[in-house]
Amino acid sequence: MSWTEIVIEIARDNAEAMSDALMEAGALSVSVEDADEGTDAEQPLFGEPGMEPKEAAWERSRVVALTDVDADQAAIVAAAAQAVGMAEVPAFTMRPVEEQDWVRLTQSQFAPIHIGKNIWVVPSWHEAPDPDGLILELDPGLAFGTGSHPTTRLCMEWLEANPAPGKTVLDYGCGSGILAMVAKKLGAQTVAGVDIDPQAIESARDNAERNQCDIEYFLPDTFATSAHATAKFDIVVANILSSPLKLMAPMLSGRVADGGALILSGVLARQAEEVAAAYAPFIQLGVWAEQDGWVALHGRLGSTQAPAPRAEGA
Repeated sequence: MSWTEIVIEIARDNAEAMSDALMEAGALSVSVEDADEGTDAEQPLFGEPGMEPKEAAWERSRVVALTDVDADQAAIVAAAAQAVGMAEVPAFTMRPVEEQDWVRLTQSQFAPIHIGKNIWVVPSWHEAPDPDGLILELDPGLAFGTGSHPTTRLCMEWLEANPAPGKTVLDYGCGSGILAMVAKKLGAQTVAGVDIDPQAIESARDNAERNQCDIEYFLPDTFATSAHATAKFDIVVANILSSPLKLMAPMLSGRVADGGALILSGVLARQAEEVAAAYAPFIQLGVWAEQDGWVALHGRLGSTQAPAPRAEGA
């Protein structure tokens, strides 16, 4: 079976109404894209908390409607334009969409990922390239953290370079639970993860079970009433974003045991100094490593100086 897509470039004010009208007129599905994608005029819609644009819409939008191949696309567009009160039927183009094995196509986009020296993140439909490596079986899902993003990789590489067998680890903002699982597989004794998203907690628990990792995951409220309510950890890692990291400086620093380590990521290189300044009253942080414009910060509680960055080639 095949389909035909209708592609309409339209002003921001009409994009949402036109999308709804196309569905009413017979489209099977509708999506809206930035018509300036890939150019200097491309507009990001989602940023850090407190930095979102006033309106989640693009100045020039591209509305893409999927239709049956034998549908009357011109009639669908005309009916939608009339429904939203447009004086003229907008110009549109059409492009074919052929039948594909969508599951296989999606899976082909996710190959095993090699991280650090010995870590492999392997989707369930692949064999591990190195069976003797530290293997994490992890499928892309709703929770953040597959090892593909630089911030996740940096934290994983820090954990690999600083294993803590028998120690305690807290992964705050755990997402998929990938960092907690790395810590556990590297020998940590007690590992806990916290996230504000119930979907992330469910995903993290499923991933931990699949990887045979004994890890406890909590929402913040349940964490505060758990056996870890007042616990301090040998390693605290938080891969979030700079704004919430700054707000959480007293809380996260207060979770680090004497002599313990704090690792932060989700921080752009240009934000490193301001994040480190937010933690300066509690712990001295320095940049451990940078990748693709992102950094990981680290420090040890009780040290009067920020630790050195990762050595070249380490």
